[in-house]
Amino acid sequence: MVGLIETESTYAEWAFPAEPDAVRRARHAVRDALGVWRLDHSVRDTAVLLVSELVTNSLQYTPGPIGVRLALVPMGPADLSRTALLVEVSDPLPDPPIARSPGPDDEGGRGLQLVACSARRWGTRRGNTGKTVWFELPLPG
Repeated sequence: MVGLIETESTYAEWAFPAEPDAVRRARHAVRDALGVWRLDHSVRDTAVLLVSELVTNSLQYTPGPIGVRLALVPMGPADLSRTALLVEVSDPLPDPPIARSPGPDDEGGRGLQLVACSARRWGTRRGNTGKTVWFELPLPG
């Protein structure tokens, strides 16, 4: 891990070098942070799975670093009392990820499909030095 950039009760951020163990480290960091925040196990498991997929995608196409950011945010202006988990995975490659339609025997190509099916909302945005793929998971309550 390049390092923990920030952590507080509603926000955490890390940067990982593009090395083979980046996915494992990102999974553990996210699982640990969400455990400290006492989020529901199903939200934790989904977030960890989707972070794993997105960090794997970044690892395949960029020299790094790979950023992971978690934040607890209001669900939206219509309902400020409910909270969502916002997760962002950033890398220096400016090109947005391309969703593929993998065949039944393909070993890859399902990451963005998992994100689209599991998240309340998701998307990509370009930054000054690359791109960010983000998703939101609603929190029970």
